[in-house]
Amino acid sequence: MTAPLPKGYEYVIGLEVHAQITTSSKLFSGSATTFGAEPNTQASPIDLGMPGMLPVLNSGAVDAGIKLGLAIDATIAERSVFARKNYYYPDLPKGYQISQYDQPIVQHGKLEIDLNGTRKSIAITRMHLEEDAGKSVHDLGVNVSHVDLNRAGVPLMEIVSEPDIRSPEEAGAYMKAMRTLVRWIGVCDGDMEKGNLRCDANISVRKSGEPYRTRCEIKNLNSIRHVMAAIEHEAHRQIEIYEQGGTVAQETRLWDPEKNETRTLRSKEDAHDYRYFPDPDLLPLVIEPARIEAVRATLPTLPHVLAAELGTLGLSADDIALLTSDKGYSDYFTAMLNAGADAKLSCNWLVSELFAVLNKTETPLENSPISATQLAGLVKLIQAGEISGKIGKQVFAEMLANGGEAQTLVAKLGLAQISDEGALRKACEAALAANPDAVAKFKSGNERIFGSFVGFVMKETKGQANPGLVDKLLKELLK
Repeated sequence: MTAPLPKGYEYVIGLEVHAQITTSSKLFSGSATTFGAEPNTQASPIDLGMPGMLPVLNSGAVDAGIKLGLAIDATIAERSVFARKNYYYPDLPKGYQISQYDQPIVQHGKLEIDLNGTRKSIAITRMHLEEDAGKSVHDLGVNVSHVDLNRAGVPLMEIVSEPDIRSPEEAGAYMKAMRTLVRWIGVCDGDMEKGNLRCDANISVRKSGEPYRTRCEIKNLNSIRHVMAAIEHEAHRQIEIYEQGGTVAQETRLWDPEKNETRTLRSKEDAHDYRYFPDPDLLPLVIEPARIEAVRATLPTLPHVLAAELGTLGLSADDIALLTSDKGYSDYFTAMLNAGADAKLSCNWLVSELFAVLNKTETPLENSPISATQLAGLVKLIQAGEISGKIGKQVFAEMLANGGEAQTLVAKLGLAQISDEGALRKACEAALAANPDAVAKFKSGNERIFGSFVGFVMKETKGQANPGLVDKLLKELLK
């Protein structure tokens, strides 16, 4: 939790999220986009801007842009234009970046965030498609820099929010929601460590009711923790300047996580500094309504819609938040429901048992040794009263170790629940006969001791007694 700002100031924050689109080739060339390849092995003459090389737009990247636009309830432009953004930097071999400027593909959307149970809608100004730059690699030991152009031309979505965010915590919630969404709909893997999802934060401060003041941009934040820390530090830096009678210069800054501070990178450019103009090698992008509808048909149920549906199943808010934080989680849970397993019981076994094991062994859910239908089979046996929850844990352990279906394992291990009323009545009578003092205490009003009788029967039956029937018989005998 960050400290509140002093003297009535408030944060004014807008985020620019850069999401690499998960296509197998680049935005304007057929070069591969595989992460981790040897430097400069995935850069074609088109990526390098060689004379005579013409870009060809990647149709899959366009569909991904449409898909995100639909997911954030935005307007998809029937006509958008690619422009050249001119600047010089060693990792930009053409001397310009192909992007979109005044006519982007997506405009006027929104993203819902949840912060401690409070929901808020953050407006999204635009999303435009652009190509990524290469990567500068600095070897400080010998004071030499190298350029890897494998990333040059990788398709990016730049998602620009309105300055609606009012705290580092809201910024963190926005980044989490955006990362969940792009993963959910399959347009970006959201891996911030690899730089596949990163963020520029535009930060200013003001006193309540005042007009917006000068903002500074913090570049290339590659973790949610860094986004929040950089925003907090930068806001306090600006307030200190104002309180001393100074003015904040509009500039681009870098975040230094080691020193926990921002520092100047360069003066902030305005649009005219980049000399945007339509790229003469690319025709305007025209998107027919039929194409938009075809992409819409591929959208899965979105997280906020699924959360509302799960809310009707009696799940807790925490469980719903967890199940809708990752599409793999929701798909696994939905498969259990489709197999006929009870919702609350399925959620308990998935979260408390399976996730606990997978987290401990650092195993992703897609590599789980127990499939959704197998776990659903176990839950259904408990639902039907064929095994108890305690026996269920034994079966679960066997499934983890050796695989197999729950029904088969119960029969193989002789773990079927005992529901023979005659046999259980004898076990209950034995429990009371063996504990006369406890029986006397119960009859004198100490009803909490009842559990000891149940425990005795369970021990004698090796946990296989039907707990509901045991409870009923004991109460009858104690009367």
